Amino acid sequence: MLVRSFHRSKLWWTRAASTFPQVNPKTSEVFAEYSAMTDAEVQGIISNTNAAFQQWRRVPAVERVAAISAVAAGLRDRADEAAELMCKEMGKPTVQGKAEVLKCAYLVDWYAEHGASFLKDEEHPALPGFQKSYVSCNGVLLKHAPNCFGSALLCEELFKALPGVPQDIFRSLVIDVPQVDAVLEHDAVQGVALTGSEGAGRAVAAKAGGLLKKAVIELGGSDAYAVLADADLDVAAEAIVNARVLNAGQVCIAPKRAIVDKSVKGAFEQKVLDKLAQKKYGVDFGPLVHAKARQDVAAQVEETAAAGAKVLAGGVGAPVPESDCGDAFFAPTVLTDVKPGMTAFDKEIFGPVISIIEAEDEQHAIALANFGGVKNSGLGRECSAFGMLEFINVKTICVK
Repeated sequence: MLVRSFHRSKLWWTRAASTFPQVNPKTSEVFAEYSAMTDAEVQGIISNTNAAFQQWRRVPAVERVAAISAVAAGLRDRADEAAELMCKEMGKPTVQGKAEVLKCAYLVDWYAEHGASFLKDEEHPALPGFQKSYVSCNGVLLKHAPNCFGSALLCEELFKALPGVPQDIFRSLVIDVPQVDAVLEHDAVQGVALTGSEGAGRAVAAKAGGLLKKAVIELGGSDAYAVLADADLDVAAEAIVNARVLNAGQVCIAPKRAIVDKSVKGAFEQKVLDKLAQKKYGVDFGPLVHAKARQDVAAQVEETAAAGAKVLAGGVGAPVPESDCGDAFFAPTVLTDVKPGMTAFDKEIFGPVISIIEAEDEQHAIALANFGGVKNSGLGRECSAFGMLEFINVKTICVK
């Protein structure tokens, strides 16, 4: 059984909440509230999901894939509902929310078409009689971020509606961080996948390591765009502006730094400003997920500016939209003359901030882009066959 967790907070919190108010970051209003599950309820869910797993594991892979494929239709049918819920939970514009749901439906389709082929036995002729056997049938427990329990429960509903699939094969846990330890310690739980902050990743990886359980830890990153002298500046500027306003810049895998050849830097900056000016609040971007996230981004922008970078647009003192934006709004911001050693170069800014760095030439651009590597971005892989096989046990069978 696999635990899937999402937690973006910088701290792996130690508090224990009895209720989870869901606050709309656009209005600062509570639109729903969930009661925390008791420890006994959580243990019961784990036992039920383990029982579902024991049943599900005996179903041939081809049949499992065919049954799960119906999730795609469920996602498409409820795409508008899910998009509205995302808008309330984290301020994401509904157009972007619906696109994310449809992307998930596409991924289900893709795995339905290719997934069973990843699970076939592989015979290795170099070692006669040697086979690898894959069996993928994990039950899943989802612990979402505390502001997104509605989306988690919607996913659970989709799985429960699948004919031929055990009812408890996918369950959402409405719990706070201190309860996670007991979940990971349960003998039926064999692995954990987390998407979140570096602090949360270190805590979960350490816990899993102490339990000798597999962990896939997907954290942040600060990838780069390299804009060379012969680049199409319209295309380049459009790409980075879209990437940095999408979900208000709260995208782990989106490049955060624009490394630009000095011969086109001025022209590129103007293109970025022109295209950014066309983006509309509530349509192309929304607020950050909560006020704490805004405070974090504002501090990083101020640190970078204090170190010598220039603010070309946005920034801490930028005007607030007249429409609803609560206390979590941070204006899309363009920083230039960012250099190594500055916060915006060395750290991930999880918000709508474009950092422009000047490069002397192509080789310098490559050198600046490659300062990083994987480092603290996590462990393991997600998606495609690589992600699917992270939680597959490879069984060796010697046939004589």
